[in-house]
Amino acid sequence: MNSTLFIFFKQYATQILIAILIIFHTVGLVGLSMPAYREQFLELSFMNLMLSFVVLIASRKEQMNRFLLFLGICFITGMAVEWIGIHTGLLFGDYQYGSNLGVKLAGVPLIIGVNWGVLSVSACTISELFRLKVIPSAILSAALMTGLDFLIEPVAIVSDYWTWNSSEIPFFNYLCWFLIAIPLHYVYFRWKLVEKNKVAIALFIILALFFIILNF
Repeated sequence: MNSTLFIFFKQYATQILIAILIIFHTVGLVGLSMPAYREQFLELSFMNLMLSFVVLIASRKEQMNRFLLFLGICFITGMAVEWIGIHTGLLFGDYQYGSNLGVKLAGVPLIIGVNWGVLSVSACTISELFRLKVIPSAILSAALMTGLDFLIEPVAIVSDYWTWNSSEIPFFNYLCWFLIAIPLHYVYFRWKLVEKNKVAIALFIILALFFIILNF
């Protein structure tokens, strides 16, 4: 029986993983849209992000060790720049994290470091579809990732993920996202980590749609 399930999963892994992403994000979307359950779903936001991370790893087919190393670099980079951001304001602007993203380390939710990896991989996978050289691919994927942040920001503010100590989200925030993402993504393309991964492409599209809908 276990052997049969393993064979079934291996044969339909892509479809199963994409279905998991769609189901969980749809449930999250419905829950966040219902005032009676919104707070409970907000408290579970980090679990949805972690699920995306696990699904992304499960969908990986090649160069797993180097891929995990890249995710580790993204995690450390993300945590470091966010720490600089909230404690000095030298990056992103004047902001602070709220209570709905789980456990924090020095004021930065651990899931944020994970999220830097998730967004980077999914954006790089989309960028590869254009078959550009390494540097243009890194720039395009950084722009895609920054565009996704543009969709996330308004939702994050009303969801107590993070708040800005100003009336508007500063353009400097998006500039920092873009400039920090470029060298990260350059490493991804230079290491030739891109593979044909429908799950990563679906994840980027699902995230974009998820936050577009929540914005409206």
